This record gives sequence, C-alpha cells and structure tokens, in this order.
Amino acid sequence: MKIALDAMGTDSAPRAEVEGAVRACREYGVGVILVGSEPLLRERLHQHGAAGLPLEVVHATEVVGMEEAALVAVRKKRDSSIRVAAQLVKEGRAQGLVSAGNTGAVMATARLVIGSLERVDRPALAVVIPTSQGKALLLDVGANADCKPLHLEQFAVMGHVFARRILGVPNPRIGLMSIGEEEIKGNELTREVHRSLKETALNFVGNVEGKDIYQGAVDVIVCDGFTGNVVLKTSEGLIETMLALLKKELSKTLSTKVGALLAQQAFRTLKKRLDYSEYGGALLLGVRKVCVICHGRSNANAIKNAIRVAHEFCANEINDGITAELSAATLG
Repeated sequence: MKIALDAMGTDSAPRAEVEGAVRACREYGVGVILVGSEPLLRERLHQHGAAGLPLEVVHATEVVGMEEAALVAVRKKRDSSIRVAAQLVKEGRAQGLVSAGNTGAVMATARLVIGSLERVDRPALAVVIPTSQGKALLLDVGANADCKPLHLEQFAVMGHVFARRILGVPNPRIGLMSIGEEEIKGNELTREVHRSLKETALNFVGNVEGKDIYQGAVDVIVCDGFTGNVVLKTSEGLIETMLALLKKELSKTLSTKVGALLAQQAFRTLKKRLDYSEYGGALLLGVRKVCVICHGRSNANAIKNAIRVAHEFCANEINDGITAELSAATLG
C-alpha cells in the first residue's frame, strides 16, 4: 500500500513532509510517494538517512499557493504537486492522498481528478476530536458552507461507517448540531434533517448543542460546513489559549511551579490528547480514494499521523462500507 504525499504544502515544506514520511515508513511500514521538487526532496531524504525505506519521489514543477483561488489553480497548474499526487491515486500507483496545501485546491483536485463515490452528492470534511469519553467525529467542517437536507443525511451515514470501522464503536450514536435539544429547535434545515434521520436505521439520538460536543454525548456530530468550521476553529483557538494560560499560571509562584513539576506527566498526557498533530488532519469523506487534508502549519508528527490515518482508512475499506450503507439507506 502506498500513499501519495504532496510534499510542497506546509508552511515549512518540504521539511515537515520529508521527516513525517520517513517516520511513517519506519514506524508503520507504509510506502510513501513524495511529490514535489525532486532535487530538493532527494537532498532532504539523504539528510534523514532514508536509504532502504519504501519511499519514492515524483517530480512536480509547480506549487499551489495558499492565497490562490482553488479552481483557477487546479485548471492552470496541471503540474502542481497537488495535481500530480492526485493523478498518482487515480492511476492506482497510490491508494491515498495526503496534503497540507491549499484546502480548497486539494478538495477541488480530489473531486475533479479522483472523483466522488457513487450516491455521494457532496464529499464532507471530517475531523476526529477528543472528548471526555474518548473520541468523536465532527463533519462537515468546511467543504460545504450551504447544505440541503440530503447532504447532511449522507454525512450521517459516512460518519456512522467511519466511527464503526476506525473508532471501533459498534453502534455509533449520531447527533445533529443545533441550538437546542428539542426536536422543534433549530432552523428549517436542521428540523427537516432531524425528521429524516429519525426514519433511518442509524442510531440517531437527536440534537446536540455546542456544550455536548466534548462531553462525549455522541460519537458522530453532523452539521453543515459553515457551522462545523466555526466550531473547529473556535475549539482550536480555545485549546491553544487555555494551554498557554495554564502554563503562565503554573510558572507564577514557587508553589505552583512545584505543583506543576509533580503533575508533569498528567500535563503531558493532556497536551497530547489535545494536540491536533496527533490526529493527522481532516478526512475528505465521499471521494473514491482516501484524501487527508492537514493544517498548513503541520509539523512532521502531523504528517506522519496523516499518513497513518490514510493507511488505516484503506485497510478498513471505509469507502466500500460507505457505498454499501448509502445503497441500503432510504434518504431524502
């Protein structure tokens, strides 16, 4: 199994990508095809002593910038690292795509080059988030700002399959993001989706509010991409702020410093649980092959874990499960 890695996507490219790929090969035995400037990539691989690892390099002459319009970049830059990596997946030379590049360009390229699954109207970006009970899946977090009821119903099915096969939840609890737990709460979209999901075979437990997300009340949280992106970005900012404030407070006095020292292992464990790099990136569910989109500021650990997630996705045949569930479901 091989994963195509856009090696020119992060803010520190290709340093983070090469180191992450090398670590993934060593720790997980996953084959990786690095796509980007061949001379630069080979120089970095030599620095990491990567000889003998299942790593390949495919040259790409162009890079899509973070500020570029997605569709324009996809159409004009046909030899970009994103486009070439996606083409490797389409041709079967790789089974998945990982990129920390321009999110819009990665999504547009995946849909255009790799294509969507049958019965999937809109692919959705999904992220695994930590909760007090373990983990949960939140989708959509930015692929579809405006959604129809059918789209959210399909997101629920895709989330159900992912939670069952990757998170190991036998019968995932599905929650619909709204402004109140009652069925009558929310806007026209959420009220209609609520009625539809009640009629499916999914374990739909009803509406969830923002306060429920991290309490582990459900295993899958479904929402439109606008709402999901706001939730995700707010959560990331809050976590970073809370960790910074905690560090500041613990260094104020001698007694707090001693307390911090005694609780050092607990703080390390907490920080790891909240660290986005441990989760790799967002999955674009609904495309024909696995596609993981990482932060532009991803470090080597995030890239390594994104490759791991892509490998697990393929090994657990998530797309086969999504196609089967959507074929059997009565939606809309």
